[in-house]
Amino acid sequence: MEIQLQELIDQIKKDGVQAAEAQAEAILTAAKTEAEKIIADAKAEAEKTVADAKAENERTVKSAEDAIRQAGRNLLISFRESVAKELKAIAGESVKAVYSSEAFAALIVKAVECWTAKPDAEDISVILNANDLAALEQTLLAALKEKMLNGVTLKANDNFDGGFRIAVKDGAAYYDYSAEAVTDMLSTYLSPRVTALLKEAE
Repeated sequence: MEIQLQELIDQIKKDGVQAAEAQAEAILTAAKTEAEKIIADAKAEAEKTVADAKAENERTVKSAEDAIRQAGRNLLISFRESVAKELKAIAGESVKAVYSSEAFAALIVKAVECWTAKPDAEDISVILNANDLAALEQTLLAALKEKMLNGVTLKANDNFDGGFRIAVKDGAAYYDYSAEAVTDMLSTYLSPRVTALLKEAE
């Protein structure tokens, strides 16, 4: 009887130890699995944080580069506009200087001479503002007569400040040599050349 009791105690101890060992093994396995999951999650989170930081940095760099490029374009556009404005002012001063000099009357006569040389030229009028007409009328009439350019009419029109216009066919069409028109024409001619020079300098 004592032997059976001892065997029973030994069996209980053995079963208890095995159960405890199995439970300990299960706890260790679960802990190891949980630890591996925590490490994997932490690693994934760290990689995501690094990737997000890298992407944000790239966005910031690109945004800064775009802003610098746009600022450069704006500066170049502003500079071109400033140069074009300055050129127009210079051209305008040059045109005014010619139109207020003694050469102005000779310029008008030469333009009329070129127009009357055309085979279909008829009924030509030279239109000036009232002040210029008053100052130049006698000189122009004498020069036109001397060149035998008869049939040319001088007329006053104060719709423009300086320069002249040549009208044909009783005003049906006219060609604008006013100070403003000539300045615009010179500016239009000069602007592409300035733009080309600026591109060469880039």
